[in-house]
Amino acid sequence: MKTIGILGGMSAASTQIYYRELCRLTRETLGGLHSPELLIRSVDFDEIERLQVSSNWEAAADILNEKAIALERGGAELLILATNTMHKVADRILAGVSIPFVHIADATATAILDGGFRKPGLMATAFT
Repeated sequence: MKTIGILGGMSAASTQIYYRELCRLTRETLGGLHSPELLIRSVDFDEIERLQVSSNWEAAADILNEKAIALERGGAELLILATNTMHKVADRILAGVSIPFVHIADATATAILDGGFRKPGLMATAFT
């Protein structure tokens, strides 16, 4: 089982959903009392949100890049970002990170294509 690094805190509610779902999926897949190997780095969303509002995406991405590198150094073998909006600067967040990253756009595109949808809708924040 790989150790998954969750870059979260944007918001805490979405991070909790990722944690809960990863635990559920692991139990369903492996049975018994199995649970996933996880590292969670939760940031202070207030700081990130202020940078979003001021359109300082680079500074927000740099903060998350530091945390992503820390997750990898801590033993994460796979990285996920528990927020939609910050995927828009995923390339910058991943600078210097060598572990695989699950990009929400790729996973969403796969689900859309596998489902045979032709005109998907998006409900999101204005930033997304």
